[in-house]
Amino acid sequence: MRKGVLARYLIRAHLGPFLFALSAITGLLFINAIAQRVDSLVGKGLPWQVIVEFLVLSLPHTIALSLPMSVLVAVLYAFSDLASSNEITAMSAGGVRPARMMLPVFGLGVIATLVMLFFNDSILPESNHALKNLLLDIGRKSPTLELREQVVNELRTGVGVNRYFLTADRIDHDSNELENVTIYDANDPTLQRTTYAAWGEMAFNDARTDLYLTLHDGVVHEVQNDQVGGFRRMYFQEQIVPLREVGNELERRFGGADRSDREMGFDLLAMNRADRQAQLDTILVESRDQALQAVRLALNRPSESDSAAVGLGESRNALRTNLQWRYIQRDAMTQQLVSGARARAARGAALQQSVNRFEVEIHKKLAIAIACLVFVLMGPPLALRFPSAGVGFVVVASAVIFFIYYVGLLGGEALADRRVASPAVTMWLGNVIFFLLGVVLLRRMGHSSGTSRTGLGEAIVGFFGGSGARRGAQS
Repeated sequence: MRKGVLARYLIRAHLGPFLFALSAITGLLFINAIAQRVDSLVGKGLPWQVIVEFLVLSLPHTIALSLPMSVLVAVLYAFSDLASSNEITAMSAGGVRPARMMLPVFGLGVIATLVMLFFNDSILPESNHALKNLLLDIGRKSPTLELREQVVNELRTGVGVNRYFLTADRIDHDSNELENVTIYDANDPTLQRTTYAAWGEMAFNDARTDLYLTLHDGVVHEVQNDQVGGFRRMYFQEQIVPLREVGNELERRFGGADRSDREMGFDLLAMNRADRQAQLDTILVESRDQALQAVRLALNRPSESDSAAVGLGESRNALRTNLQWRYIQRDAMTQQLVSGARARAARGAALQQSVNRFEVEIHKKLAIAIACLVFVLMGPPLALRFPSAGVGFVVVASAVIFFIYYVGLLGGEALADRRVASPAVTMWLGNVIFFLLGVVLLRRMGHSSGTSRTGLGEAIVGFFGGSGARRGAQS
């Protein structure tokens, strides 16, 4: 019964600070996230239901960051408050060891970790996917948000009278720039026009109903179907393509087949990673076979099929004639092999980047969830080292810890995406460092400081000054 009373008391001591911290931190992050996306909603004439849906779908991404922060704040505050009111001293005098105090808190950390795993696997990907589809639907009034990279985008102008098909290798929705643009216009049955451009820019009129594409360094191919051999090629340095009355009404298209890595759970991420890895392995095998073929061609050596033909009775003269013919075609085949090698190399690099991106997302979802448990282990001994530092120390310590953790997470993600280091290392480095720090603090947890009032400045000096600073203060 005594253990049950102690466990319930410690749990109640954490629930209040946790709920308050979760509400406050989520509110601050949520306001910041909404402020960054408010331009997507202003001036669109959207109904209030759409605005509410947008706000609700934007909330899970904020909770994914605020929940681990709230766990750390709650643990720091609860143990700091217990120590400042001499309750930790009373428990220790009653024979309650620090390890027993940690058990209920550790259980709360396990629950928070499991909740975060479920949240990151099910709720967060679906909300991100629904939010993206909503923004794309809203973007039909502003097509820069509707256009997608490396797929065929259909644009209707004049309330559906004309249709254009646009593809781009890269679309920057912040700067409205496109790279490697292709526009296909087949509205005139007698004239098919295809425009290619190295890059382009998008802009709107004041009413945001007409889209203007400014294309640079390109060529236009025109095929005249009503004339035999009717073909014309025109090069340009700059060309403006007006698309009038593009998407002036909000059309809801629920669902959507394509998902990014942030819109996938663990199973879907692992499946896509395995699929990309299989494609990458196939490309590597093809590259090896093509390299062997190129070596045989350069040395004028017969391939395995030729050797088999000789074994079946083909004369050496016929084989020599065949090799001479290949020698004549060697230059053309070499160019073909080089072109194919470049294409496979580009495709392989893109697949490898996709594999890394999926691995990063898997490790990131796991690392953020496990961070709740790491913060639970690290918080109590850190709070007991400065038992009466006050709320200021709780705020400063939690802000510094999570800032370091979050910066390390973003830096690790960037390094892993560029294949500088493995995601298994970069995404878990912050957890490992704070876990080791928590273990060191736990070993010293029994040697807690006194409960005399300690200011925020003294706590910070004591934290960095170590035991020497404390001995100086006691003397």
